[in-house]
Amino acid sequence: MNQLEIKVRDTQSFLEARDLEAYRQQVPHILSKLEDKRNDPSEFLGWLNLPEKTTEKYLEDIQQTARSFSKNLDTVLVIGIGGSYLGAKAVIEALSPYFSTSPSSREILFAGQNIDEDYHYELRELLENREYGIVVISKSGTTTEPGIAFRIFKQHLEQKVGAGEAAQRIIAVTDKEKGALRKLADEQGYQTYVIPDDIGGRYSVLTPVGLVPIAMAGFNLKQLLEGAEAMRKRTTSSVAFKDNPAARYAVMRNALYSKGKAIEILGTYQPRLYYFMEWWKQLYGESEGKDHKGIFPSIAQFTTDLHSMGQYIQEGRRILFETILSVEESNHQLSVPKVSDNTDNLNYLAGKRMHQVNAMAEKGTRLAHSDGDVPNMTLCIPRIDEYNLGQLIYFFEKACAISGYILGVNPFSQPGVEAYKTNMFGLLGKPGYEKESQRLTEKLRKSKK
Repeated sequence: MNQLEIKVRDTQSFLEARDLEAYRQQVPHILSKLEDKRNDPSEFLGWLNLPEKTTEKYLEDIQQTARSFSKNLDTVLVIGIGGSYLGAKAVIEALSPYFSTSPSSREILFAGQNIDEDYHYELRELLENREYGIVVISKSGTTTEPGIAFRIFKQHLEQKVGAGEAAQRIIAVTDKEKGALRKLADEQGYQTYVIPDDIGGRYSVLTPVGLVPIAMAGFNLKQLLEGAEAMRKRTTSSVAFKDNPAARYAVMRNALYSKGKAIEILGTYQPRLYYFMEWWKQLYGESEGKDHKGIFPSIAQFTTDLHSMGQYIQEGRRILFETILSVEESNHQLSVPKVSDNTDNLNYLAGKRMHQVNAMAEKGTRLAHSDGDVPNMTLCIPRIDEYNLGQLIYFFEKACAISGYILGVNPFSQPGVEAYKTNMFGLLGKPGYEKESQRLTEKLRKSKK
């Protein structure tokens, strides 16, 4: 196997042919609709042909910037939240060693993805003894969480190395022409990369939003885009449904949803894919959770979570289905040793590689959950590398678009995200939110009675 494969054998018994056919018939129209509107900026479909349009010259420019920018730095601080953070974090964590083996290796740290005081205080303390630069990612420059973080660390960096040197250590990924961060970048002379107007945040990992931090970590952008382009070709309207993995996944999950399976667990047996699953969770949660509709996206890290959530999955409410990210090959080899006393009764595993034991745990769990009326799909990739992550990224993006349209929602908007912001701004006394402040203060006062 040299490409992503989708296996649906453990879902077939839960569905009848007519259940799938009703959704399958929608796919050609949806794919044609996506392709017909891909050049309309208001549709936010710029990601569709991004792998094809991104040139090697452009990727090399980003890689060269990363090499020169971080040449004398031991740390790069990436500031962003949501789509401006999770995609880069997902790829970097998936490709990085679990434990740093070199004291000279460059570390990528993140800020602005939360508003926790202790997190940012302790991060600032850590950076006191680091030579670091900042990549700040924000379309507007006014998003609260990264805005606060950038204030703190811009000031810290300027105090540490001086304003002139700090300006050379800051890269802004932002709007082409407008916004607070664009204005500041132009005034201070920061190097900049542009967030395309026709791509929303959660679909932006293959733009400079994700590519700049990934390049800073030293990974191969060309291979990442080649994987995405290979998946783009496999998911166009000209490809038969049976050969289109994104369409098959989208149809299967909607058919299961129609049968009352309202929660999807994305699971994996590889801990380095944890943040990839977090990226998936945002992509599908923001894209589908509208109009009181949508499959709730949940994640599980197996086998760890089999010792916490396994009981519920096996015997709890039958409202779940699972999609497993399966990896065929590991990067290293480590076998279970044989011991003479065998007090733990594990000598039956002696000589077996841990990857083999992990694979049997995956297969055994799949069978157990299927027997327990939990439908299973499996997404298989050969190994975890840039090419296969590129495949996965585009696969999930394309499937999400198809799935959202099958569901009957706009997969590229997120109106519900603004509700908490309005309340937060009112409670914090932001100018222009005086009415909200008064209303919420009164509401909180009454709730205390």
